[in-house]
Amino acid sequence: MEPTFTVSGRIAKPVHEVYEAVADPAILSRYFTTGGAQGRMETGATVTWDFHDFPGQFPVHVVTAQQDKRIEFRWGAAEGAAKEGETETTVVFTFTSLEDGRTLVEIVEKGFSDSDAGWNAALNQCGGWTAMLCAMRVWLEHGINLREGFYV
Repeated sequence: MEPTFTVSGRIAKPVHEVYEAVADPAILSRYFTTGGAQGRMETGATVTWDFHDFPGQFPVHVVTAQQDKRIEFRWGAAEGAAKEGETETTVVFTFTSLEDGRTLVEIVEKGFSDSDAGWNAALNQCGGWTAMLCAMRVWLEHGINLREGFYV
C-alpha cells in the first residue's frame, strides 16, 4: 500500500486571506519558508522555496492553482521515497470557507513508494505539513512567527 496522508486545520480568517498565505511568496516567507519564497503559486509556474533549517532552494512545480479553492504542486522527494520511476510527490491544498467565517485547510501528499524510504519520508512530511498549518494559523491569527528559531 502506497503511503498517503492528509492533515487539516481550521484558521479563523476568511478563505481569501488563507489562500493568499500560501500563494503569495511574501506572506509565505513570513511564517514558513524561512529562507524566502520566490514566485507566486499560479498554474504552470515553477517557484522556489528556501528554508534556513534545510538549506538550498526547493523547486515547486505548480500543477494547478484555483483562487481561494485549491493549489496542487509537485516537488522533489528524498532519494528512494517516490514511487518507482518518479522523483517527485504531489501535494494538494484545499481551502473551504466555513459558515462561521473560518477556513478549513486540508493538505494531502501522495506519490511515495511503498518502501522504508517512502514510509519514512511520508511520516516526516506529515509532521512538516502539520507544523506548517500550525505556523500559518498562529501567523494569520496572531502575527507570531512560530518557526523562527524552532529548528535551528
